[in-house]
Amino acid sequence: MPRLSSAAARERLASAPVARLATADEHGRPHLVPVTFAIERGTVYIAVDHKPKSTRDLRRLANIRANPRVALLADHYEDDWDRLWWVRVDGHAHIIDDPARMAGPVRLLAARYPQYRERPPDGPVIVIVIDSWTGWSAGG
Repeated sequence: MPRLSSAAARERLASAPVARLATADEHGRPHLVPVTFAIERGTVYIAVDHKPKSTRDLRRLANIRANPRVALLADHYEDDWDRLWWVRVDGHAHIIDDPARMAGPVRLLAARYPQYRERPPDGPVIVIVIDSWTGWSAGG
């Protein structure tokens, strides 16, 4: 299997515009949502933003409070299967909601997404400390 090195996996993840965040509740029931994110060194940041949601009390936040183990998956698909790849980060997460502590991660997100420059996220920030990288690429 053509596995990616940690450096190549990091590069591919950083290039992905969106990823999927997997959390699980205290009973192990999984929950998966698409997210925007920023990565800096060994940490991934995800903010709760202004996009419409049914509630601000999101399941992903409750799950992280109950079970901090998470996974983040980004992938690339196209009809040329020689160009397929995926990267998964496993880690442990916590939530910050203090505006002073959120400022740095929000700046990183705004640098990555023009929508956040126009309207910075004001919700809590999920901080994922990366424990391991896994990646695969059809092209090596």
